[in-house]
Amino acid sequence: MMDENKQVNNTSQQLGEPTEVKQDMMSDSPAQINSNESGSEVTEQVAATSNVSGDTAALNQEDGFAATEKTPADTAALTELTQQIESLKAQVEERSSQYMRIAADFENYRKRTSKEKEELDVQVKRNTILELLPVVDNFERARAHLKPQTDGEMTIHKSYQGVYKQLVDCLKRLGVSPMRPEGEQFDPNLHEAVMREPTDEHPEGTVLEELVRGYYIGDRVLRHAMVKVAAPKEDTLSAPEDQSSPANS
Repeated sequence: MMDENKQVNNTSQQLGEPTEVKQDMMSDSPAQINSNESGSEVTEQVAATSNVSGDTAALNQEDGFAATEKTPADTAALTELTQQIESLKAQVEERSSQYMRIAADFENYRKRTSKEKEELDVQVKRNTILELLPVVDNFERARAHLKPQTDGEMTIHKSYQGVYKQLVDCLKRLGVSPMRPEGEQFDPNLHEAVMREPTDEHPEGTVLEELVRGYYIGDRVLRHAMVKVAAPKEDTLSAPEDQSSPANS
């Protein structure tokens, strides 16, 4: 390398070129040129960054001013939205209370109609059975009074007693049951007193005989029993005395 530089210097001296210019040209190496170019690029990037930062700061400052200017409008809009929300909440609560009232009314209506339907069914059944009870009474009277003597009479007796038994079985399936009031204390809710018999054998108010049979349908009274009730004997003794006293006077 030293020999090459010497040759270059000698050649330059022969051609009459200044040595300093060659040295300057030799001193401008690629590394120095690249370093100079990179430095300029860094300088440009720093400048651009500073410009961007300045623009951003300016935009932020403008946005702050705009936000400051929009605050009253935003507050009014927020207030309006809050009022609308409160109004909607009140409407929802009102609709909910209305729904609860309607649901309660419907439940009461359903229970009431169901009860009315049951009562109507019982009433229709009761009225129908009441129309059939006189037929049952006639069968019972016939059984009590008729005494068959011949085989033909016994055959007829068994025939209508079979019909009577079938009718009674139908009434049982419908929930009808007969009363058995003999020996019980008179109850106006169950019995109807049509006769009074003075006696010392039974306490006053005791049912002595059932004249017309009473019936239940379920746990309700279908027909009151017509009964004969025991009465004290003093009533019969005092009655003639009361009748004779005006005559003696």
